Amino acid sequence: MKIVLDTNAYSGFMAGDKSIFDYVVASETVYLSTVMLGELYAGFQGGTKYAENVGELLIFIRKEGVRVVDVSIDTAEIFGEIKSVLAKKGKMIPLNDVWIAAHAIETGAKLVTYDNHFTHIAGLRLWNS
Repeated sequence: MKIVLDTNAYSGFMAGDKSIFDYVVASETVYLSTVMLGELYAGFQGGTKYAENVGELLIFIRKEGVRVVDVSIDTAEIFGEIKSVLAKKGKMIPLNDVWIAAHAIETGAKLVTYDNHFTHIAGLRLWNS
């Protein structure tokens, strides 16, 4: 199984959320979107444990089976399709989440998240928490 971690899923994993931990361990590949990483770094900047959080993130990124996914032309095309459909439905979600969803669709992975607004995206596979 392949998964993409949303920002709240990574945070839950690091906080010891057993559901997410079990899902991560069972996955052959864990993708981290560069957009999600940007959200994490922004959060780290606002906290008091910047160096510790960055260190833990870098350890996680180096684990076997973890892959960082950069934004590509394919990602941009998928983003455009998702954003257009959501806008037509009147169901817009935060733009960073559209990028993260595009990475999940691009990689064929399930998105691990606690955000319900992702259910508005047709074709996006979500984990069952």
